[in-house]
Amino acid sequence: MQFDEAFRAELADLFAWRRDVRRFRREALPEGCLERLVRLACLAPSVGLSEPWRFVRVDDAGRRAAVRTSFARCNAAALAAQADHRAGLYARLKLAGLDDAPCHFALFADHATGQGHGLGRATMPEMLDYSAVLALHTLWLAARAEGLGLGWVSILDPAEVAGVLDVPAAWRLLGYFCLGWPEAETEVPALQQAGWEQRRGAGAVLLER
Repeated sequence: MQFDEAFRAELADLFAWRRDVRRFRREALPEGCLERLVRLACLAPSVGLSEPWRFVRVDDAGRRAAVRTSFARCNAAALAAQADHRAGLYARLKLAGLDDAPCHFALFADHATGQGHGLGRATMPEMLDYSAVLALHTLWLAARAEGLGLGWVSILDPAEVAGVLDVPAAWRLLGYFCLGWPEAETEVPALQQAGWEQRRGAGAVLLER
């Protein structure tokens, strides 16, 4: 399969415009949207073809409220841990779309899966987690191509959220996600706009030996 220059340019635009969205409109997603995105996510590579990703859609209001409570508690602790000169900036950041996003889901890595027969993870068992994150990134790009935004909520107690969602003990939480239509679109990361941090170029991260 060959991809032409025009396709490669559009793909670069997709990468550039992918954002971690914090502010969502409340309108519902099209019917079957998450299922379609998960099908694309399942095309991601995985160690030993283990496909360890497990997506859990969260529609129940009580479970959503429990996740929101976990976030509020962990966020308050994170705010208290900030240095004085950064605490005000942190307090102004909206770090979750939990109240507005129409679709919530969690991503787990199944550490008990027998699929793949252990290939490629005897010395690096964390490859299961990395594989699940690749599936998430695939879903993220597919969602952005449809004009949707994704927000990754990591300020949570993983054990508490796993309990709220009633998943097997061998499943490891990698993140809780908000999916929906973004209030606004931008090529610049929200945290960069807020003055929290700046992006570094490839020259700062590519080493030669």
